[in-house]
Amino acid sequence: MEKPMLLNEKTIIVTGASSGIGAAAAKMFAAQGANLVLGARRQERLKQLTAEIVQSGGSAVFSAGDVGDEDYASSLVSLAVERFGALDAAFNNAGIIGQMAPLPEMDEENWRTVLQTNLTSGYYAARHQIPMLKKRGGGSLVFTSTFVGHTVGLAGMAAYAASKAGLIGMVQVLAVEHGADKIRVNALLPGGTKTEMAGDDPQAHEWVSGLHALKRMAEPEEIASAAMFLISEQSSFVTGSAMIVDGGNSINKT
Repeated sequence: MEKPMLLNEKTIIVTGASSGIGAAAAKMFAAQGANLVLGARRQERLKQLTAEIVQSGGSAVFSAGDVGDEDYASSLVSLAVERFGALDAAFNNAGIIGQMAPLPEMDEENWRTVLQTNLTSGYYAARHQIPMLKKRGGGSLVFTSTFVGHTVGLAGMAAYAASKAGLIGMVQVLAVEHGADKIRVNALLPGGTKTEMAGDDPQAHEWVSGLHALKRMAEPEEIASAAMFLISEQSSFVTGSAMIVDGGNSINKT
């Protein structure tokens, strides 16, 4: 007897879906029966991913845009409702690192851009996703944060840390505000992951691997599995959490 699919007929928005963790999550969610609305800046990448999912028997549509634009956040919700009739969950995963520099030397424009992309985008997403989840009678929101600025400070990453730590605070408040609406809200805190954002320098990867207790970086699929846990009913009593999936980075001192 086949196991039931974890996300069967659930309509889910995935942002940052053109590569890395977002693309891995999209494929994994589709394999578990989800209807997907995929978002990212790179239209051609989204088109290719959507075609791959559909060819594999999955269900997906896409729309390219900037998560820091409120109209785009609203349009993803509208697309979900237009194409699939409702919205059940979202994996708000898009983000950037930005300029790496000590804060006194950091460009103000970089500060604004990183916070807009990483934190204000979360506000826009929640602002438009939550009303639809309430109409649905509940659902699950997951926001990708990071251990940087939560358990560890890394030099040159003040804007990134501030933006991602802000997401955790927002998640906690949203979980309290909407628990009675049967809406669960959680943050996912990945460790170093083999994505385009991490680059392809073997020496850099070796250094990052050494920060982790497991002495390696994560594959995107490992982080996507944790996202699926938080999105699905497997985590039905989990809300307001900052779920650390960092290979022991936060506790490693060797």
